Amino acid sequence: TGLQNYEATITGKWLAMLKEIAPSVQRAALIGNPYRSDFDYFLEAAETLAPSLAIKIVPVRVGNIPIDIERAIETFARQPNGSLVLPPDGTTIQNRDLIVGLAARHRLPAVYAFRFFVTAGGLMSYATDLVDQYRRAAAYVDRILRGAYPADLPVQAPTKYQTVINLKTAKALNLDVPAIVLVRADEVIE
Repeated sequence: TGLQNYEATITGKWLAMLKEIAPSVQRAALIGNPYRSDFDYFLEAAETLAPSLAIKIVPVRVGNIPIDIERAIETFARQPNGSLVLPPDGTTIQNRDLIVGLAARHRLPAVYAFRFFVTAGGLMSYATDLVDQYRRAAAYVDRILRGAYPADLPVQAPTKYQTVINLKTAKALNLDVPAIVLVRADEVIE
């Protein structure tokens, strides 16, 4: 389906970015609440794509309780060469500061599904451009208000993506961000 193609495409990009910025990464914890998101679709995509990058995916299913997230990340961080992947998920959004803090404390490079994780101190994000999506949604609302039947309107997949890198966090993790990654970034936070 279209949603699964989106998840495969964006998951592949997250893993590739991790490997580019932190070549020593061998494991990636995919963190999410399987009851509040499309966790299984992202997991399936990650498990399919990760071997080509020499990364082992470790599914980390968390609930709404912050202590569960803390325990899961601390357990994962006990082994070397790890990283975090955080697909869109309400639970991780609610616990953004905790997750960003744990990634920093355990020196885990992480890629997030939203820019606001990076502005809060996370390493990097690759996500759909929300402003572009809102503009496109406004055009749909306009068409509906002018009489179009919603079921007749085509489903639109995201077409514009945004890469954000936090250089301060990269430096704290002792990572050298390759110049090509910086050139491709839409925003670099210093």
